[in-house]
Amino acid sequence: MQLRRSARLLTAAGALLLAAPVLTSCGFDYATDKPYTPGAGTNHQDSDIDVLGAVVVSAENGSGTLITSFSNNNQDDDASVTGIAGAGDTADLTVGDFDPIDIPAGGLVNLADSDTPVTIEGDFETGDFLTLEFTFGDGSTATVDLPSVPDCYEYAGLDSTAETGTPPADCEPEPATAEH
Repeated sequence: MQLRRSARLLTAAGALLLAAPVLTSCGFDYATDKPYTPGAGTNHQDSDIDVLGAVVVSAENGSGTLITSFSNNNQDDDASVTGIAGAGDTADLTVGDFDPIDIPAGGLVNLADSDTPVTIEGDFETGDFLTLEFTFGDGSTATVDLPSVPDCYEYAGLDSTAETGTPPADCEPEPATAEH
C-alpha cells in the first residue's frame, strides 16, 4: 500500500513539474507588460530621440502650433531636430520655418516652452489626425500620427497662430441629446 501511495505521489509531482513551464508562460507578453502613458498626445519611442506627447494645438481650422517634447536617449552626444514635414495623407501640410532644435545629451526639450514655436498650416480641423515626419541631425526620421486638439484646458494659449484663443464657452462639451 505504501509503495502504491509513493508511486501516485511521484507521478503527481512529475506531472506538476512538467506542467509548470506551460502554466507559468500564459502571461508572457501581455499588453499590461508594455509601457502605457495615458494622454492626448502621441509618443514615438523607436529611436535615439523620443517624440513625446505630440499634438497640434489649434484655435482655428487650418492652423495650429506643434507641441511636443523631444528626449535624447543618447547620454554621450547632443542631437537635433532639423526638419518637420507633413507625410502620408497630410503631406500637403505647411510647416513654418524654424531653427534646428538642439537637444543636449540625455536632455529634454519641450516645445511648449520654446520662444520659437513650430507652426502648422493646411487642410485640417480640430479632432483630425495629422501625419508628420521628423528628421533628426543624424539623418534618421520618425513618422508620427498625432491629433489636432483645441486650445482648451491644459492647451489654452499654446496656439501661437491664433490672434485670440478659443472662448471658454466653446471648450465645454455639447450636452448629449437622446434620440427616441
